[in-house]
Amino acid sequence: MTCSAPLIDTIGAMVVNLSAQLRGLGLLLHASSDFVQRRTASVEFATTSLRRCSSSETSPVTHINPTDRRDRKFGSIGLPVSDTIAKILDVETGTKEMPVGEAGELAVHGPQVMTGYWNKPDETENVMREIDGKRFFLTGDIGHMDEEGYFVISDRKKQMINVGGLKAYPREIEDMFYEHPKVKMVAAIGIPRQDEPGNEFVKAFIVPKDGVKATPEEFIQWARKKMAGYKRPREVEFRDSLPLSQVGKVLHRVLREEELEKRGIK
Repeated sequence: MTCSAPLIDTIGAMVVNLSAQLRGLGLLLHASSDFVQRRTASVEFATTSLRRCSSSETSPVTHINPTDRRDRKFGSIGLPVSDTIAKILDVETGTKEMPVGEAGELAVHGPQVMTGYWNKPDETENVMREIDGKRFFLTGDIGHMDEEGYFVISDRKKQMINVGGLKAYPREIEDMFYEHPKVKMVAAIGIPRQDEPGNEFVKAFIVPKDGVKATPEEFIQWARKKMAGYKRPREVEFRDSLPLSQVGKVLHRVLREEELEKRGIK
C-alpha cells in the first residue's frame, strides 16, 4: 500500500483511538517525511513502513530502505535501487559533487530516468547534467549521503527559505511541529521581508486537532524551545484545512501565492 502523509496520519490516529491493529497491511511504502515513520512507529502497526524516493521523472522509484530491519535506516530514503547511480551535487550549478555528509541537490542516473520533457528542450537542459559520460537528472531534492551510502532528503530546493543567509527547510520545521500534541497538519513557507530585500522569515500554517484549544503565540513560544532561531516561525496562522494536491501533498506554492497577494508583494 502506498500512502501520503495526511492519510498516514488518519490511519495512525485511527489505530491510537481505537487501539486496533491493521494486521492485514503487510508493507507500507511512502515518499513522505520522517513524520510518517515516527507516526507508524508510535502505534502498534502489524506492518513494515518503508520510506522510498521517486518522482514523475524517475518513475517508479530511485531509492528504498531495505526490508530487513537491521539494515533499515530511520530518517533516510535508503539506498539506490538496482542499476541506479545517485550523487549529491552543488545547489548553485549542479556540476560539483559534494563530499559525504554535506548538503546539495540529489541527482540520479538509471533506466527509470526520463529522456526529457516533451517539446521542452530548454527545461530539459536545465535539469540534466552529463557526468562521466552518463546523464543525471537533477531532482530538486536537497539532501546528503552518509558514510554508509544511505541518502537523506531535507526538503525541496524551490521551497528553501533564506533567513539572513541561512537555509531553513520547511520539512524540518514541519516535522518538529508534528511532535506537538495539538497539531493535526502544518505547512511552513518563507515570506519576503520588505525591509530587507532578498531575506525571508518563516511563517507556519497550522490545522489544530479537533477539540483542542490553542493560540498562535503558544506555538511560537513552543518553537523557541525546539528550533534554532532562524527556523522559528515569526508568524503562525490557524487554518481549518491546507491546500492539497491530488496525491495528498501540501501545496506550499498556493500558500505562498496567497500570502504574497495579501501583502501586496510581487
